[in-house]
Amino acid sequence: MKTSPRIAEKLLPTPREIAEYLDRHVIGQTRAKRSIAIAAYNHLKRCDQKTVSAKRLIKKSNLLFIGPTGCGKTHLARTLADFLDVPFAVTDATEYTEAGYYGKDVEVMIAELLHKCGQDVRAAQRGIVFIDEVDKIARRSHSARTGAGARDIGGEGVQQSLLKLLEGREVFVPQNLTQHWNKHDFTVVDTQDILFIAAGTFTDLRLYQESRTAGFGKADNEGRHSQPITEKDLLDYGLLAEFLGRLPVRVELDPLSEEDLFQILTLPPDSVVREYQALLKLDGVNLQFEEKALREVVRFSIRRKTGARTLRTLIEEICHDVMFEAPERRGETIVIDVQTARERLERLGDGVGARV
Repeated sequence: MKTSPRIAEKLLPTPREIAEYLDRHVIGQTRAKRSIAIAAYNHLKRCDQKTVSAKRLIKKSNLLFIGPTGCGKTHLARTLADFLDVPFAVTDATEYTEAGYYGKDVEVMIAELLHKCGQDVRAAQRGIVFIDEVDKIARRSHSARTGAGARDIGGEGVQQSLLKLLEGREVFVPQNLTQHWNKHDFTVVDTQDILFIAAGTFTDLRLYQESRTAGFGKADNEGRHSQPITEKDLLDYGLLAEFLGRLPVRVELDPLSEEDLFQILTLPPDSVVREYQALLKLDGVNLQFEEKALREVVRFSIRRKTGARTLRTLIEEICHDVMFEAPERRGETIVIDVQTARERLERLGDGVGARV
């Protein structure tokens, strides 16, 4: 396997270089991007550290992302993997169960990473695994105050099973994702150089914070919280101390502001607006958006409290008629103004329902 020049010895990217790349592709979250850049840089140094008897002084810099839906958690992790040029796998913590129960064992997430790089074990051992919805595997029996209810086989047991992966050791990974229960066909993968990024919204925790003490965890006018989430908060929520100990880097992401969402629509090279302009350009149609129309899209998204997650859906709705008529309007320039945007968005109403 060829070693990427970005992670080759003496050519490691600096935290500033990593952060600048994230700035070009991810809008907002300045402090979070700095924390991610530092953790990634330390992880690369650890991977290149000369070892004696397979022991390393530098411990793993696994991360825990905490932030509302649509704030860019997955996008940040994927962009980091793109910059480092390493395999990247996204998994959902709710899909896994304790060992011995029907469902996916945690080793399957490593199998998905292995699948991403064509069964190249060496490449997989330098990859990134993103574990979403980690707040849904809290220890249920000890977090009644958050309204989580009774623990099931997808809670504390999954945290226990993840410890060995997060810490780093050789595990038996199934070769066939569609028959992962088959214990005979497996590959040995060492996870000590795999970077794990866990993420969750922890919505119930924020509600608990705000009701516990006046002013604690209270959000400002832009939705940002004045008090950080503490170790005790996460323990009370139901995460195991051992589990948190293997996720030493905590990154809190803020809700995206109106200006952040507007820039997401327009600035990145792969922005939604540029995507639809390129799509219609293939039909010979020049699509343009007035700034006020895009501002209307942003305000609609904020009212729905979905962050950047539904921006593409909203632009899809606005361009619905244009895309239907595009082959017949070759050579035309179509301008989406604020009135057009408002009329199209009204079809969606206040909920998330489909067009009627």
